[in-house]
Amino acid sequence: MFPLVNTAPRQRPHNRPMASPESRKALPVIDPARCTGCGWCVGVCPPRVLSLHAVPDWQKKSHLDDAAGCTGCARCAVRCPFDAIAMRRIPDPPPGC
Repeated sequence: MFPLVNTAPRQRPHNRPMASPESRKALPVIDPARCTGCGWCVGVCPPRVLSLHAVPDWQKKSHLDDAAGCTGCARCAVRCPFDAIAMRRIPDPPPGC
């Protein structure tokens, strides 16, 4: 009579534990030419280190305000509908440091 519906809770990517800033492997790099200032990246950033900054001509662009607080989770890059965010690998420290 009624269609079967799966009522089990879904596992979504944002339910995974966040990486700590110490364990991150990459940081987001925002291409201002591609960024439209839509704010999707700011909304999905768990540590809230991204924000929109005003630029000339009454536009806004995304900006990484606190690189030290970024966990490198890449949710901003995945969510950006304009491919304006790329994750750049952080170089490993030299041995002995």
